[in-house]
Amino acid sequence: MPQARLTVTVRGSVQGVGFRWWTRARALELGLTGSATNRPDGRVEVVAQGEREACAGLLRLLSEPGTPGRVDQVAHWWSEPRPGSEGFVER
Repeated sequence: MPQARLTVTVRGSVQGVGFRWWTRARALELGLTGSATNRPDGRVEVVAQGEREACAGLLRLLSEPGTPGRVDQVAHWWSEPRPGSEGFVER
């Protein structure tokens, strides 16, 4: 399976509602590594690496109803994976 790196910014009411924890749990279920980070402007930035299909699955989950809080906008871009990524952390 091809490997990929997915970066996502999520805008809405996504800080202080368990969104990063929820994202981490979904990413680990999909076998992904990376992070979910609160940004000063209220967004959450998600960086995930692993099989491209699994990354696409996480992107779908972040865009669908059922996330904690309220998601108003999801922007994403793909890039080549970077070496040394282990686990999935909340920042």
